[in-house]
Amino acid sequence: MLSPALVLLTLAKPVHAQVQVLCEGTLLEAQGSAERKRATQRLGISLGLEAEAASADAALAELQRRLAAVRSALQDLDVNDLRVSSPSTWQRSAESNRPARITAQLQVSGDLAPERLQRLVRDVGALPGVQLAPVRPQADPIADVAVRRELLRLAYQDALRQGRELAEAIGLSHVRPLQVSVNGGFRPVPMLARAADAAAPPPFDPAELPSSIDRLQLQAQFCAR
Repeated sequence: MLSPALVLLTLAKPVHAQVQVLCEGTLLEAQGSAERKRATQRLGISLGLEAEAASADAALAELQRRLAAVRSALQDLDVNDLRVSSPSTWQRSAESNRPARITAQLQVSGDLAPERLQRLVRDVGALPGVQLAPVRPQADPIADVAVRRELLRLAYQDALRQGRELAEAIGLSHVRPLQVSVNGGFRPVPMLARAADAAAPPPFDPAELPSSIDRLQLQAQFCAR
């Protein structure tokens, strides 16, 4: 059972919960941590798209044509939450062996089922002007609250164990919690998705992607007597 002196708050976002009580003994500090791997439900994707021409108008027109092809390919993959940024342009200076050119570019993002990773890389990644960015493994958001509560419990137990070990090392037996500062959040581990060489037979396997990992850390202070 936790002492009434300790108050822990569990929210959807990282928070700091602090309650201070005077310690008539020895002040101990410990850092607790916990993590949990979670199954990948979706893959967050993003890609850059660009086109080049002699004028801004021509570059934007070509960018629009390429976007139509990319949008169609992604729709065939049942990409959810498809988002397209507004285009931007920049001019490449003329050089001795080539004239000045205008590049138009934009960003496309969304999410798709893991089993469609191979088609994303080969079908979409091979389209003109496409630059794939790392995919982001995403866990089921419905379980976020339950997972955070479990991580909070495990991280506190880790800190409490350390506090008790410290107290025992200096000849004390009673440990009372004084203050807890909670930090932590989801940290996806990316995989670089690139168009494969046509001669390479092994497909991109979504089972080989790193799992989504939730981590939580907290700082705890205890009064030992």
